[in-house]
Amino acid sequence: MDFALSSEQRLIGDTAEQFLAKHSASENVRSAMASQLGHDPELWRTVVQDMGWQGVHLPEDCGGLGLGWVELAVVMEAAGRRLLCAPFFSTACLAAPLLVAAASAAQRARWLAPLAEGKTATLAFMGINGQHWDARAANAVAHRDGDGYVLSGELGHVVDGHSAELLLVAARDDDGLLCLFAVPPESTGVARRRLPTMDQTRPLAALRLSEVVVSADQRLGEPGVAAERALERSLALATVALAAEQTGGASQCLEMTVAYTAERHQFSRSIASFQVVKHKCADMMLRVESMRSAAFYAACAADQALAPNAHAVAERGLATAAAVAGSYCSEGFFHCAAEALQLHGGVGFTWEYDVHLYFKRARAAAAMLGTAAQHRERLAALAFDDADDSAAATGAA
Repeated sequence: MDFALSSEQRLIGDTAEQFLAKHSASENVRSAMASQLGHDPELWRTVVQDMGWQGVHLPEDCGGLGLGWVELAVVMEAAGRRLLCAPFFSTACLAAPLLVAAASAAQRARWLAPLAEGKTATLAFMGINGQHWDARAANAVAHRDGDGYVLSGELGHVVDGHSAELLLVAARDDDGLLCLFAVPPESTGVARRRLPTMDQTRPLAALRLSEVVVSADQRLGEPGVAAERALERSLALATVALAAEQTGGASQCLEMTVAYTAERHQFSRSIASFQVVKHKCADMMLRVESMRSAAFYAACAADQALAPNAHAVAERGLATAAAVAGSYCSEGFFHCAAEALQLHGGVGFTWEYDVHLYFKRARAAAAMLGTAAQHRERLAALAFDDADDSAAATGAA
C-alpha cells in the first residue's frame, strides 16, 4: 500500500475544502437544518453537476469516475469538516456500495446508474449485534407472492429516509433468509416520517412498509449467504466513509478550539498560553492524526478488497480495518468535540456557536453503524476466526 496521497488526491481534497468553505459555511448549514428536506436541493445539484462527488467511486460503466475509496475518503473528510447537509452519505456511502455488491448488470443499469446522475438513495437495514449480521434481527419481512414478494414491517433511523428517491430494504423471507430489495418510495404501502433527532445536520426517518408488493427483479442478488455478504461488505465500506467524515469533524473541532483559546483572555493573557490548554489541544491533535491514519488505512484496504480478482484475505482485511477505524474514529471525534465544548467555556453550547453542532454530530455518528464497543467485538470475532482457521490449517498439515 502507498499511504501518501497522490497529487491528484490532494487536489481533490483542496478543491472539496474550498468548495465547502464557501457553500457549506455555518449559515448554509443552519439554513439547511431548518428546512423540511434537511438539505439545500440547489447545493446538491451543484455537487452532482459540477463536483461529481457522488460518482467518485462508482464504476465507469455506470456513469461514475471509476476512482476509489481513498478519493471518496478525501471528500468525506472535507464534508465532515464542514458538516455538509446533503444526501451524500446516504446515497454514495450507504446505498451505492450495496448496489455495486449485490445488483446484477441489468439492475445496475436500472438502479445504480441514476445515482451517478444525481438520484438520491438510502439503505434501511437491520441492527448489528457486534459480531455478524443476523437475518433474524431484521424488522421487515418479505412474504413470497408468486414470483414476487410482499414487504411489511417498520425500519427506524434511516438516513435521509424521508427524502430519498430510492429505498434499499433488508428483510427476511419466509425461510428466515436475508433478502435485499430496491423499493421506489412512491410504491403503494410505503409511509415515511422524518424523526426529531439530536443531530439536526443529518436527517433520519422511520419507514413503515404495509404490504408493499415488489417484483422478483427488485430483489438484489440471491437470498441468504450472498445477501449477508453483500450487506456486510457494504456496511464495512460505509463505516470507512463515516470514519473519514469523523476525522474531518474532529479536525475542525481542533481548529475552532485553537482559534478561540488564542483570542480568549483571562488574567490579562490568552488562555491558549496556559499549560493545561496546550496539553488538551496537543492531545486532540494526536487523536486527529491517529484517526486520519486509521481512516485512510481502511480506505486503502477497501480499494484492495474491491480490486479485480481480489483474494479473500483482502476482504478480511477490509472488515478488520473498518472495525478499527469505526472504533477509534467514533471515540476520537466524540473526545475532540467534548474537549472543544469544554475549552469554549460557557459559550460552547450556545446556539450562536457551532461547537454544539459538532458535538451532536459526533454523538449521533458514534452509534450510526455500531458503537465503538460493537466494532471492537467484531474485531475480536474476526481475530478468533483467524485463529481457528490457523489452527485448522495446522491440524490438517
